[in-house]
Amino acid sequence: MKTALTIAGSDSSGGAGMQADIKTMTANGVYAMSAVTALTAQNTTGVTDILEATPSFLKAQLDAVFTDIFPDAVKLGMVSSGALIAVIADALTRYGAKHIVVDPVMVATSGAALLRPDAMGVLKEQLLPLAEILTPNIPEAELLTGMEIRCPADMERAAQAISEEYGCAVLCKGGHDLNDANDLLWQKGTARWFRGRRIKNPNTHGTGCTLSSAIASNLAKGYDLASSVERAKAYISGALAAQLDLGKGRGPMDHLFDLRSRFIGEDRA
Repeated sequence: MKTALTIAGSDSSGGAGMQADIKTMTANGVYAMSAVTALTAQNTTGVTDILEATPSFLKAQLDAVFTDIFPDAVKLGMVSSGALIAVIADALTRYGAKHIVVDPVMVATSGAALLRPDAMGVLKEQLLPLAEILTPNIPEAELLTGMEIRCPADMERAAQAISEEYGCAVLCKGGHDLNDANDLLWQKGTARWFRGRRIKNPNTHGTGCTLSSAIASNLAKGYDLASSVERAKAYISGALAAQLDLGKGRGPMDHLFDLRSRFIGEDRA
């Protein structure tokens, strides 16, 4: 069985972060492993507290994984401090990690800051150049480039700038009231649009985590980058279309929709 490692924060409500990553990897047919960067107290309405892992404990987690079950792909999510980012970059370099997917989580959907201002430089200098692909949403792409993104052409310019700066592919995600559900993959100087349909579902908590984890899962299984993105978009569309409705705020998706469909009638709750 192929394996994937998520390096991310924990979401106590289960819809985003490490919990979403593990569900996604499992649903996409790979064995999921984890290294916790932070515990968060959060639910569908927002983040109320964050407790970071220490750099030494994060290093111990990474060493434990890489020296035993080497991951075929690595997904990185929320990392809030420069010290933790440096630990991750060192481990990925020392162990020669493959298929690194970085979701540069900076701000939660609720608006809560998830990356300290002084960590941005370390992120850019040490971690982003190690990625095979970055998956920023529009606000994150604006932060990385200093550009305003207001149209599809802006998305292309931003993705190109990020790709050239860090030497990797970039999936600039649509949404945020721009360009419906269409995402732009910039790879080796070429733009490719992945068209999507906007699914009428307000419960989108954890979509970024889910998409990047699905990409990593498919890379781990041997699909090329474009195919991995295409398969990941199909998966997330299915999870949204399942219309799970939990919580008082922006709720989670149904990550196990395909598995659940096999047992229709057994759970009518």
